[in-house]
Amino acid sequence: MKSWILSWALLWSAAGAAQAQAVAPTLDAFVADYARAHDFSGTVLVARDGKAEYLASFGLANLPFRVPNTPGTRYKIASITKTFTAVLILQLRDQGRLDLERSIAAYLPDYAGEGAQDVRLRQLLNHTSGLTNLDTVKDAQTAIRDGLPVYQLPHSSDALLSRYCAGKRVAAPGAVFDYNNCDYIVLGKIVERVTGQSYEQALRERILQPLGLADTGLLRQDRIVERLADTYFDRDGAGAMTPDLPAYPENWYAAGAMYSSAQDLATFADALYGGRLLSADSLRRMLRPGLDDYGYGLWSYEMKIGGRKRWVAKRPGQIMGARSQLLRVIEPRISVVILSNAGSADLDEFVAEIARRAGAPASPP
Repeated sequence: MKSWILSWALLWSAAGAAQAQAVAPTLDAFVADYARAHDFSGTVLVARDGKAEYLASFGLANLPFRVPNTPGTRYKIASITKTFTAVLILQLRDQGRLDLERSIAAYLPDYAGEGAQDVRLRQLLNHTSGLTNLDTVKDAQTAIRDGLPVYQLPHSSDALLSRYCAGKRVAAPGAVFDYNNCDYIVLGKIVERVTGQSYEQALRERILQPLGLADTGLLRQDRIVERLADTYFDRDGAGAMTPDLPAYPENWYAAGAMYSSAQDLATFADALYGGRLLSADSLRRMLRPGLDDYGYGLWSYEMKIGGRKRWVAKRPGQIMGARSQLLRVIEPRISVVILSNAGSADLDEFVAEIARRAGAPASPP
């Protein structure tokens, strides 16, 4: 999320290193050293061709009771939710039930926003809609002082759409990249209207159940999710560790309300990039970089791995102490999952370095 992003310093648990299942000692040592040096709290998984090569957890899922993170811990995955939403939209396209070139009004005829007739679905998918941005709070201190009105009061998805995402446009459609949760709230409502199901039902029946993702679902304030890591942030920038500000997680809806585990996300990545969720054409469209190298629900670009340029798809997520990364090296087929409930590690740097090491040619014996 590009609203305000918070982190905190947490003592690394040496016991977590014992959970590592590594075939590459250099990768094992790098992850453990980086986690220790940057107070990383969470789980790291590296998989190649659908098989885990590295899996380790560090830090604590709950501070007061000293509950450690484990490979089975579930985490808030924030904006990785957008990739799931993009898949749902593209599945409906593959079925001929919607057209990415049609407008919002074609599927939500009662949508009152200024962009109803001229914003196309593909522009919602790649954040070039020009809709007014939902997130106006850009830093922690403002949030602490003034609160987060969109997230700290209960709102139905219909209310989110009408109150926050149906105003005037601030840019011409297709002209400017503006990372905006409203784009995916509108897409979530389109999923509901086209399928006749709630977003949660469509998600479960079209992705979670077929792939057996038993550790993945939607967060709600009135639900207890077993094995879900609590999230913490550095409130004043001086290392004071506190729980996240109170919020209704369902208000992130189709833009950021999901939780998952490292293994579930690796399974999802294998299915998505292996062509088991989308047609070849829809997957190509999803991975085609637009403005800011953003495709549909993810960033798509080249990076140097093992001395060669490799195409990667990357989906980060950040909401207060919840931070996540799902990176896929398209060829060779390597997935890197990092899920964190706190810490001071730069996860963009962390995931890139892990991918470089995992994708480097093996050293001669």
